[in-house]
Amino acid sequence: MSHLLDPLLLLADAQAQQQQPQACFQAIDQALAAAIGHRLFTILAYHPQARQSQRVYTSQPAAYPVGGRKPITDSPWMQQVIHQGRPYIGYQRQDIIDSFYDHELIFSLGCASVLNIPVRWRGQTWATVNLLHQENWYQPGHIPLSRSVAQMLLPALLFPRMMEEG
Repeated sequence: MSHLLDPLLLLADAQAQQQQPQACFQAIDQALAAAIGHRLFTILAYHPQARQSQRVYTSQPAAYPVGGRKPITDSPWMQQVIHQGRPYIGYQRQDIIDSFYDHELIFSLGCASVLNIPVRWRGQTWATVNLLHQENWYQPGHIPLSRSVAQMLLPALLFPRMMEEG
């Protein structure tokens, strides 16, 4: 049982640190790397009024730098993850090609599967936690723990947006 508590304790400790939201972002990265594994880890915050997403954290800043925004589309992936708030698993290369325009960059990092976890509050997706790894790495059994861990990002996501909106 303690191995299930380790990621949660790591996150609880991170929330008490001064350097927010970075401390929480790094703790989520470390917790999910240890519990599930990934080659690339990103957190995208969603700005519904602007219909854009913004990368707020990355484990590989050279390939996927923090910042920059991209439009939210009406693709099947966006419908499932952003609008319906349901996790998505892309098991193999074709799933990546079908869902992500930057699939060649993803493949160049040795990634061919993805697990996208929406972080939700009051019926809306505020962010996604995105784990990428080798083909067929992610399975439905990874969803419960990753959802629980990802949802602990909420304070780190809510506070900056509340400050932004006044």
